[in-house]
Amino acid sequence: MPPIEAASRTALFTHDCALKHVTPPGHPEQVNRLKSILRALADTPLDRRPAEAATDAQITLCHPQSYIDMLVEREPEEDTIPLDADTWMSPGTLRAARHAVGAAIGAVDAVMDGSVANAFVAMRPPGHHAETAKPMGFCLFGTVAIAARHAMEHHGLSRVAVFDFDVHHGNGTQDLLWNEPRAFFVSSHQSPLWPGTGDTSERGAHDNILNVPLPPDSDGKTFRAAIRPALDRVDAFAPELILVSAGFDAHRDDPLAQLNWVEDDFAWITGELCDLAARHAGGRLVSCLEGGYDLDALATSVLAHVNVLRKAG
Repeated sequence: MPPIEAASRTALFTHDCALKHVTPPGHPEQVNRLKSILRALADTPLDRRPAEAATDAQITLCHPQSYIDMLVEREPEEDTIPLDADTWMSPGTLRAARHAVGAAIGAVDAVMDGSVANAFVAMRPPGHHAETAKPMGFCLFGTVAIAARHAMEHHGLSRVAVFDFDVHHGNGTQDLLWNEPRAFFVSSHQSPLWPGTGDTSERGAHDNILNVPLPPDSDGKTFRAAIRPALDRVDAFAPELILVSAGFDAHRDDPLAQLNWVEDDFAWITGELCDLAARHAGGRLVSCLEGGYDLDALATSVLAHVNVLRKAG
């Protein structure tokens, strides 16, 4: 496919409904995460676009209709209910999750039609732990995996790279793309750590999955050395689009893990991925928010990430 000439702009896709997904007091995946990010980006020049809601037809690119129906039936009319020990629903959760998927799809459409160079999706709940018919790890729908399948089915792409640098393994994305030969999925993550998946032996049905486990208490220098072979594999794959699961919980201040990255490490990997997108995909890259639970570290890390996207655009 010939490259699409992208505009020299970065889009921000978000929607106020993401603030209506409410979790119990003390839950790390809280409304203030998005508020902190939007404050940090308030003065940043971005092409700001509202997220649309994903349709059932779009969500069923990865999840069965019966799973969607189950979530609709479980949605509470008031208060919050647990789907598992970590994953909660409030009256606004399902709408927020639909808009999170719709935002990622809209961002793919925008970079594919060349109206923007790249995009950042600031939505919640996150998505990379949701498996085919199982919510988990704060996630309901596999946002990035659905966006990848949309790029393949709607835009005809045959090579889509998904790169996940959240501190937790992207088990849901791995599950949803395991049998997809048009996708190449890379996950860097702390190990051992919840959810306990992400071993190097997990390679996908088409050798299309590459896991890069990182030891607790390691830092950005360790990550940069460990991830280089994975970046070389992405380079050899020559993706027509790069999707990013951007988790910022590898930061040294994050309370849920024990990696010691700083803002420069997030900026560095963003730059590497932008370079690969420029080389193979006409610059087309879409980044979607996943984790990050220290509010100050999350805000400064997202800003560093988005600033690199802007320079690349």
